[in-house]
Amino acid sequence: MSGFSLDLGPLKEPLGFIRVLEWVFAVFAFATTGGYSGTTHFTVSCQGKDLIAKAFFGYPFRLAAHPYSIPLCNESSSNNTYLQGDFSSSAEFFVCVGVFAFLYCTATLILYLGYQTVYHQTTRGPIIDLLLTAAFAFLWLVSSSAWGKGLTDVKYATDPYHLVEWCDYCKPGDSPSMGRLNASVIFGFLNMILWAGNCWFIYKETSFHKDPTTSQTEWDKV
Repeated sequence: MSGFSLDLGPLKEPLGFIRVLEWVFAVFAFATTGGYSGTTHFTVSCQGKDLIAKAFFGYPFRLAAHPYSIPLCNESSSNNTYLQGDFSSSAEFFVCVGVFAFLYCTATLILYLGYQTVYHQTTRGPIIDLLLTAAFAFLWLVSSSAWGKGLTDVKYATDPYHLVEWCDYCKPGDSPSMGRLNASVIFGFLNMILWAGNCWFIYKETSFHKDPTTSQTEWDKV
């Protein structure tokens, strides 16, 4: 294997430039999901007083893992209850795809920029790159769709208006801020588009792709 030789030329080509975008968007996707924490609350009206009930939740969105207290009219006591729902599978799957995509982008960027000769030394390098890139495009589609559905369920389970349906003397508070989670789903589908589009540029590096001018020359000879 040849030694490392830094060449920034591939970054000026679609193959390397898109890979950098994939690296950045993968970080945004899993960071906006994995680092999220939020609160939802409502007030309990009792004898002219508004007592606040607040519930905390966050990644990986096992909502029933943390109890919260609902104040009772007797100020010395409260009732412990739980948010309902476990949406960790779709959230963790989405973050897992993002982390592995980030690691793969890092490895291939090192290969593109430092080991170009090794990458093109055999036909297997671009072909393996093409297959893995296509696989990640599919995983982004599946994980983003699953997490989009999971996020919809999280919003419903933490909606203050849903939490006070059973309580006649409760008033809903402000809805939790979920702008980061909405952005994570958008980043997921943007990643899917980037990885699917990059398949074409990687395909052009494989032995399956023929230069149109070469094909035309061969046709003229016939």
